[in-house]
Amino acid sequence: MAGEARAEALGKAGQLDFPRPLTTVDVVIFAIRDDRLQVLLVQRPAGEGEPFPLSLALPGGFVDVAKDRDLAACAARKLKEKTGVISPYLEQLGSWGSAARDPRGWSATHAYFALIQADASALTNDARWFPIGGGRLKEKLAFDHGDILASAIQRLRNKVEYTSLPAFLMPAEFTLPDLQRVYEIVLDRSLEKSAFRTRILSADMIEPVAKMRRGPNRPAQLYRLKKGREPVYFVRTFNPPV
Repeated sequence: MAGEARAEALGKAGQLDFPRPLTTVDVVIFAIRDDRLQVLLVQRPAGEGEPFPLSLALPGGFVDVAKDRDLAACAARKLKEKTGVISPYLEQLGSWGSAARDPRGWSATHAYFALIQADASALTNDARWFPIGGGRLKEKLAFDHGDILASAIQRLRNKVEYTSLPAFLMPAEFTLPDLQRVYEIVLDRSLEKSAFRTRILSADMIEPVAKMRRGPNRPAQLYRLKKGREPVYFVRTFNPPV
């Protein structure tokens, strides 16, 4: 009897007797399209009880405890569901939570940002690319997704100053001018050509492929990102704006 009472007491003690917040993961997905930095957004459903119906939002959703072993797995699943691809780069951005961000109740979201090749994706019907101009998005987003996106843009720009992250936005094969252009798009400023070339080639992050790109001018050497290559961290930032 004593053992049964003890087991019953432990069972009661182990039960959750407090309200649990809604837990979601949202993903800021960046790509370069039409010579601009763009972000993938989805349109919210219009069903009864849905918050922010038909508004634009970041891709994401609730954590599935049966499918997601951790938050990163949930972010990767949401990315794959919306784009059909696995990102070569996925980083946790931060967490946002309050009693006011979702009308359905107290909620917390864990945000990630991802870099993908735009031409490799196969988007779902509710997802579209939107350009970012001047470090901002003109469209208004649901929940606090505007704040999350602003943080992601700032994080990306800061890290591009001293890392090789733009290489993860490139197609399978590219030239050095192509890569420099992507750096310049993200940073929203020009970079000095010879200094850029020296830094990238000395970082041992890309390798030449056995072909050239033909065009109206002199043929250009094609490169690719080395397989399994982690982001490279440079000892100095790129040349500051003048």
